[in-house]
Amino acid sequence: MLSKELPTFRRSQALELTTRLQEPRRFIQVVAGPRQVGKTTLVRQVTTGLDRPVHRVSADEPSLRGAAWLQLQWDQARDSARDAGKGILVVDEAHKLPDWSETVKRLWDEDTAAGLPLHVILLGSAPLLMRRGLTESLTGRFETIHLPHWSFAEFRDAFGWSLDQFIFFGGYPGAAPLVGDIERWRRYVLDSLIETTISRDVLLLTRVDKPALLRQLFELACRYSGQILSYTKMLGQLQDAGNSTTLAHYMELLSGAGMITALRKYSGAFTKQRGSIPKLQVLNTGLITAFSTLTFEETRADPNRWGRLVESAVGAHLANEAATGRGSLFYWRDRNREVDFVFEHGESLAAIEVKSGVASLGQPGLAAFTSEYKRSRPLLVGGDGVALEAFLSMPASRWISARKSGGRNVAAG
Repeated sequence: MLSKELPTFRRSQALELTTRLQEPRRFIQVVAGPRQVGKTTLVRQVTTGLDRPVHRVSADEPSLRGAAWLQLQWDQARDSARDAGKGILVVDEAHKLPDWSETVKRLWDEDTAAGLPLHVILLGSAPLLMRRGLTESLTGRFETIHLPHWSFAEFRDAFGWSLDQFIFFGGYPGAAPLVGDIERWRRYVLDSLIETTISRDVLLLTRVDKPALLRQLFELACRYSGQILSYTKMLGQLQDAGNSTTLAHYMELLSGAGMITALRKYSGAFTKQRGSIPKLQVLNTGLITAFSTLTFEETRADPNRWGRLVESAVGAHLANEAATGRGSLFYWRDRNREVDFVFEHGESLAAIEVKSGVASLGQPGLAAFTSEYKRSRPLLVGGDGVALEAFLSMPASRWISARKSGGRNVAAG
């Protein structure tokens, strides 16, 4: 079924990490991203091929380990590095240790003072929580490699998947062998991915007074991906009592775990964006399918459902690239005129409309947006614009920054 065994396929970030580890010890290497995107596999692939001892440990335990445990692991790596003249320490889920950033800072600074050539790699599946610890104590001592959800191009090359398969099942490599039994696939995604992320990366590490409400909000966000929905309207569909402030906070926590996000309206002014009604967006379309009861054939035959999946696939492609720091993603709406996505990359600004079928003759949302924001340019994905497969096969910033692309940019009329 697979075109390649997963361990032989290397994501592009592997080369970046390899290059950094071959340099003299300079910074702590932080590999951050959601669960089940291959962080541990990537680091193992890279470190296995290097000629130095590697000490790998994990703090992903129900009962959190402490500073003494980390000190012990660090000392073992130090001993190996002294004997071999260099070494690597890999700590998975480091952010789950109490006061982890202060302990890492002390140990790292000790090695710096001693001139010990021990490279340190920290992995974490809760990027938001990791970022807080890094900026609080480790400023100037680290650099990050963000590992987002898998792209269509990666899944095509690693598993030989078609575009339709990727849109329906999303990009979870661990679940890929199960797609022949969709109910088994769904149980794996719901139990091993979604519930584990919520329980261990959100509820275990952050105070949440209404965990049932947080879970309901997550499911609602998956079911309504691609739709603009106010927190007030969300409350009307949730059973547990709460308020808009609570929902916004829970949405931030879920976004920090790397599964969903709430896009803000583009207005050219950050203060206005923060108060806008959010547009819900999954970062992996497999999260939508996991909560559905329809088969692939039934979903593909329904133009409306398939269209929403296609739009969410484009949104996830854009959002995952934005999460790596290569742009910012928004939506735009003015009365009855709307643009699916607005992507800002450096000085480039693109208004993106997604069409899963034949495009209509005019795109009034694109015309209105490009008229108001003169530096922007329209981009139609699907229909008679850029082919969906071509768009998802390349980083979004390449389409948006290039003056001309292989596909046609459709100016709104």
